[in-house]
Order: sequence, then C-alpha cells, then structure tokens
Amino acid sequence: MDKLRIGMIGVGGRGQLWKYWHKSEEGRSIVVAGADPSDVARSQFQFENPAAFTTVDYRDIIDRSDVDAIAICSPDNFHEEQALAVLAAGKHLFLEKPMAITTAGCDRILNEWQRSQVRMMIGFNMRYMNMFRTMKEIVDSGVIGEIKAVWVRHFVGRGGDFYFHDWHANRKNTTSLLLQKGSHDIDMIHWITGEYTNRVASFGSLDYFGGMRPNELTCDECDLANICTEAQPNSPRRQCSFREEVDVEDNQMVIMQLNGGIQASYMQCHFTPDYHRNYTFIGTEGRMENFEPEMKIVVKTRKSGTMRELADREYMIKPASGTHDGADPVICNDFVEMVLDGKEPIATPMAGRMSVAVGCASAESLRNGGMPVDIL
Repeated sequence: MDKLRIGMIGVGGRGQLWKYWHKSEEGRSIVVAGADPSDVARSQFQFENPAAFTTVDYRDIIDRSDVDAIAICSPDNFHEEQALAVLAAGKHLFLEKPMAITTAGCDRILNEWQRSQVRMMIGFNMRYMNMFRTMKEIVDSGVIGEIKAVWVRHFVGRGGDFYFHDWHANRKNTTSLLLQKGSHDIDMIHWITGEYTNRVASFGSLDYFGGMRPNELTCDECDLANICTEAQPNSPRRQCSFREEVDVEDNQMVIMQLNGGIQASYMQCHFTPDYHRNYTFIGTEGRMENFEPEMKIVVKTRKSGTMRELADREYMIKPASGTHDGADPVICNDFVEMVLDGKEPIATPMAGRMSVAVGCASAESLRNGGMPVDIL
C-alpha cells in the first residue's frame, strides 16, 4: 500500500482533520468517505471534497472496500461502539480522545484491537504541540532531576461556549469533563513524567452553569439573551447553559498519586475569564514551568555547587502553522506513517485507556465526598 484511503466518522468539529489527510494525487493519503448525521456538516464536506462518498450512517463507510483506515471524530459517547465496529472490520483506526467514556469501554476496545492486529492511535494532539514537546525534552534531559511533584492549573476560558451549550453538559454523554477536557492534561502528566497514576482523590461541584431553565430553551428564543453573558444565538452550540439537565461539574480538582513516588494535582475551572494551561514540574534538581499566553517555559535549578546551576534559562516557543498550535497536521502525518511505514505511535492505545481511567476514578471520587479511588 502506497496511499492510505481514509474514511471519516464525523466531518464537523474535530472531523475537520480530514483536510490534513486529503492529499489527493501528490500525497500518501486521501479521504474517500465521510459520515455525519448533521446535514450541514455533511453538505460542507461534500462541497469541499466532491469525489468522496458521504452518508448518514457510519456503518456504510466501514463496509466499503476502498477504505483502509477510519478516523473517529464523533461525540464521546459514540466512540466505544464505533471503535469496536471499525476494529472488528479490520480497519486501521485513529480514535479521538477520550478513548471511551468508561474504563470498561476502553478495555473492550483494547481487547478488540489486540485481537484484530490492525494499527491504532489516540488523538492526543497536545503531544505534538511545540510547548509540551519542549517540556518533555527538558524533563528527559535530566536537568531538573527526578520528578517528584506536578501541579497543573487549567483555566478554561469560554468554558460555557465549549461545553455547556451542547451535549457535553450531560453525564450520560461524557461521564465528566475530567474525561472530555481533562484527558489531555492527565495524559500530559503521564507522558512528561513517564509514569501512570495509581490512585486519586477528587473534589468538585457545579458552581456556575446549570439551573432551572427549560432543557429545550435556546439562546435564539430566550427572553434574557440581551443581558445573559453566556448567550450566543448565532452559534451552532446554543442550548441554554443554565438549563435543568446540566449535571457535569464546572469546577474541580484532583490529587493524583503516580507510580515512582510522584504526587500531582490537577485543577480545572470552566468559568474563568481567560484561557491558559499552566504546568509546573518539580524535580530533585530544579523546577520547570510554562506560561502559555507568553509561549514561554522557565527552568530554575537548585544550588548544587556544580555547573548545573548554569541551567537556569527561559525557552521561547516558536509558533507552528496549523490548527491546535500546529499539532494537527503533525499528528495526521504520524497516523499515515504508522499505518504505511510501521512507525510506533506517540499516543498509544494504553495511554488513551489510562487517561480515561483517571478521569472516571476522579469523577467517582468527587461524587462520593472525595473518597480515594485506586486505578486498576
């Protein structure tokens, strides 16, 4: 095989990744099919890729003989069913995070993947961002010594727009935003430290969103839209963010115990005015911290009486072209190289499973008064 023929399950939202895979005649991949229940998303995809097959039902794509691999970019609660169907059909799989919305669902996917012997990777695009690749390289260099503490603060500016105006705001669709949003950060803690979490305790609540407004209310129809700070009547995500059915927490924190004696904390809030991920890694020889708005990483080293003290420095991260700080075109290329060349994926299926396991265990803990939960 010298050209990978890809089918998309979901062509709106994250499904826009198809544009990086569609290399037509000159490249090593081409998108030949797309499935989406949305008439708008499907029509736009057909307009931009007129030669592709389009359908409402994802099963129509899985059954096609001209599809070698499938990318699942659908809402979270469909990932398990669709991934199992793709793997059972023997198609290579790109699976957006989170892998599933339960740990048991992840395990079912892992079992089917191992049985199928096809190639599979998880869409952890933060592993491909210049900021976090640089942080990984710094830690791996040993300049801050052996990691013992990790602190992560995630200020989710526009949290209402991203998560509380649509399906994300209901537990039956996401389990918790510690999976949908937090799976990236949990994975970064695992990837940069090189260790998985074995125990968590968590606290959280629904402090701002949700309420008593009707579930069917949209911003277009609301009599308070002209004074509501969360109103967005012209957006495809326009369900009232203060509706009754909202039941995922918008403010939460997790204490994590990792293998290797590492302690970590993760804090996530969805009603902050700005967007920023702040990571601090503290080792036996120093500390590393990022400042995302400034695209900067700072390294401080402990006094040692050696030349190690000269390692204090600041790294200015160069911008990259492409969506998600340039990560999306790189992860799409890695998927093609994984299938065609046998390259090992940076974002492995087990990494996908472990980020979900931590998110699910953390949701269980915070909904049971902070009770510690072991990660199995």
